[in-house]
Amino acid sequence: MKNRSFHLDKSNGKLMGVCSGIANYFDWDANIIRIAFVLAALFGVGAPVLIYLVIGLIASDR
Repeated sequence: MKNRSFHLDKSNGKLMGVCSGIANYFDWDANIIRIAFVLAALFGVGAPVLIYLVIGLIASDR
């Protein structure tokens, strides 16, 4: 198992690099993560915009 750590991917990111960072961490396509965030925001599942901002602010301090 490889040693993974989460980090923002600002070079491939669209806004803050959160979705790209999540995609890199799980080795998924960033577009899938972006679509999931948009759908969650549209359908009101939890608080995806707030979660996105919190992840972006916390991870940027690293």
